Amino acid sequence: MGSTSAQNPEYNGSARVGRRDLIKRSAALGLISVPTMSFLSACASGGGGGNGDKAKEGKKTAKNPLAVNDTAQMEFVLFDGGFGKEYAEDAVKIYEKNFPKVTVKFAATQKIQSTLQPRFNQGTPPDLIDNSGAEQMDMGVLVGKDQLADLTPLLDAPSYDDPSKKVRDTLRPGIVEMGQFDGEKVWILYYAYTVYGVWYSQKALDSLDEQYPETWDQMLAVCEKAKKKGMAGWTYAGKYPYYLPFSLYPMIGKVGGVEVLDAIDNLEPNAWKHPAVKACFEAYYELYKKGYVLKGTPGLDHIQSQTAWAQGKALFIPNGSWVENESANVIPKDFDLAVSAPTGIDSSDKMPFGTIWASGGEPFIVPAKAKNTAGGMEQLRIMLSEASSKNFTGKVKSLTAYNGGTDGITLTPGLKSGVAALDKAGQNVVNPRLQDWYVQLQKEKIGVSGLGEMMAGRLTPAEAIKKIQGFADEAVKDTSIKHYKHQ
Repeated sequence: MGSTSAQNPEYNGSARVGRRDLIKRSAALGLISVPTMSFLSACASGGGGGNGDKAKEGKKTAKNPLAVNDTAQMEFVLFDGGFGKEYAEDAVKIYEKNFPKVTVKFAATQKIQSTLQPRFNQGTPPDLIDNSGAEQMDMGVLVGKDQLADLTPLLDAPSYDDPSKKVRDTLRPGIVEMGQFDGEKVWILYYAYTVYGVWYSQKALDSLDEQYPETWDQMLAVCEKAKKKGMAGWTYAGKYPYYLPFSLYPMIGKVGGVEVLDAIDNLEPNAWKHPAVKACFEAYYELYKKGYVLKGTPGLDHIQSQTAWAQGKALFIPNGSWVENESANVIPKDFDLAVSAPTGIDSSDKMPFGTIWASGGEPFIVPAKAKNTAGGMEQLRIMLSEASSKNFTGKVKSLTAYNGGTDGITLTPGLKSGVAALDKAGQNVVNPRLQDWYVQLQKEKIGVSGLGEMMAGRLTPAEAIKKIQGFADEAVKDTSIKHYKHQ
């Protein structure tokens, strides 16, 4: 899955742009990464030189602005997740048509880290990688260990459709900044555009004669009414509880203000002990205590929890906009899929109802030691054309980083709802950076060991906060990882 503040918004100097200017009026999806397995320290250690001789530079022309070698093989490894692989295969066909002497070596896998870590170690990584999914490689580590190529040449190249515009000028606000970590260099291109929040069936909510709850008392009342009709209030990816932040983090921002999320991202002392964090943890824990969480949820993975939800066993689920495509085979035609910004506590919240997390998702990278870095960037340039963007949106029900490409496309219920949610949010869009700055901390520690244990009833909110703050403090002291801060 992939996500991020703009996921990647999460970038540093970019964070502010990502957060405030990020997405103005478009919507979307994006895959987020699922649980990471390790810190990728070996993968990002700098590995030997291997046999990765660089492809010779090709002839630079109007149609080949990146000077791609028209005889050099290009290798592309895609994460095979909720968006599938057809959109990428279609883009590969365009690459091969433009460079007829080349056959692209294309592969799709869910095992990104275990498949590619050995190749990074050997100095022979692919030319383009969709670094997403449960085995997403830690982006902060890759950047910190100089394993990625700067994508500035791609961004400054003429766009695929209009030579008078640079690629960077065709992207949604905040996308470029999402790929930055410290400084002007851009290490990641987030291709999809994701809306995170609380997803539900408008039909089911209507059957309860209820509106989406804006305060927590209202949320509890709706869940109680659902419970009496045999439906749980909530479910979530219990095996991957880092899905909980998709609604919990923007709730914390709504209750306490953007500065609380910034402090958490910056690993500031006692950031997790802020009253807004305490209030939101206690609110979610109340769902468990009152029996409003679908029985057995802690043992469900993302697909199982989404299926139970689509079957009407639970009303609400925290997720990203990729859920519409990922669960298309189980969501009923009359489901009337909708998404909302998170419910707040009450009128004392610092930010208005509608405050939401939205950002670029599906992070694409070009390894610094790839043989054909120009080819990897050219494939991305093709994918950022209007035609490829439309193809993606039409096939996977998600927008892309390309600012446009929706003319003539009928928006699906989820996508339409996402657009409406962004419209309602206006400038109140938050972009937590933990999930791309500190993958292991976010997924394995905060997610599984903290939030997962709390929502399973094995930790109280106070105990979870103490434990998570401890994890953050350990990360601060860990000199093996690079640390980032909002600028």
